Amino acid sequence: MTPDGPDGAGGTGGSGLTELFQVHAEPELHEPVLVVSLEGWVDAGLGATTAVAALLGQGATEPLVTFNGEHFLDQRARRPVARIVNGVTSDLTWPRTVVRQGTDADRRDMLFLVGPEPDFHWRSFTDAVVGLARSWRVRLVVGLGAFPAPAPHTRPVRLAATAPAESAHLIEQVGIVQGELEVPAGVLSALELAFGAAGTPAVSLWARVPHYVAAMPFPEASAALIEGLAGVGGLSLDSSALRRAADSSRRQVDQLISDNAEHQAMVRKLEENIDASEGNAMGVESVPSGDEIAAELERFLRGEEQ
Repeated sequence: MTPDGPDGAGGTGGSGLTELFQVHAEPELHEPVLVVSLEGWVDAGLGATTAVAALLGQGATEPLVTFNGEHFLDQRARRPVARIVNGVTSDLTWPRTVVRQGTDADRRDMLFLVGPEPDFHWRSFTDAVVGLARSWRVRLVVGLGAFPAPAPHTRPVRLAATAPAESAHLIEQVGIVQGELEVPAGVLSALELAFGAAGTPAVSLWARVPHYVAAMPFPEASAALIEGLAGVGGLSLDSSALRRAADSSRRQVDQLISDNAEHQAMVRKLEENIDASEGNAMGVESVPSGDEIAAELERFLRGEEQ
């Protein structure tokens, strides 16, 4: 159940090198779908974070693998949480990246790679994940994410997709970002390429979140991601609770916009653009340049870090 050996260390445990992960269980799995959502990269409106939390909350899940946080994570950037009772430090909860096992509503097997995005050793991390996925006979890998986009909150959230060349056919089922872009990458991009090279179908779904609400929870993006995952993965998943939350969120944004004439004009312009751009996954008449999108992502990330 490991990439290179039974010791849970990617073939290095016997040599005394750092073990990469710990295996907790070796269940019988039938062609599971692996869902990837790692904290630390762009997630506008908490789209992917909320979607995965909703999925994990729909049924019992069990940990299968825990990755070695000391090897992959910067503990000062992702500090453990101390439990202190009456001045006595009793426990530390360490950040960990894990794979959890669950099922959809029809008992189809699902796996969830969740937790912090690795800070170090991306190549060994992707090799380990790909090796584990092959040992579990994963039939499809689906990444989830969300980015700030020139889209109005008054229109349904649309998805865009990225995939390695070997899985390009999956992009057409979701939406294509036309043109050539160069943007900062997360480990999800490295996983896409690694799975492509390994022959495992892989696609990432990206919710387009209105840029002016990107810093607040936007549950419609999460609902769209779950529905996109269900469609591309052939899964039975429930997004109804998120849809109800999305209705409430939209009413709140409507109220905020209605109090400002400049904001109203901005939304009307975004509506005009997106209504004229059917078929364009970015939702604008002319796709922004790679520099413009990268600048938007960088501004969003700086805002998160402040």
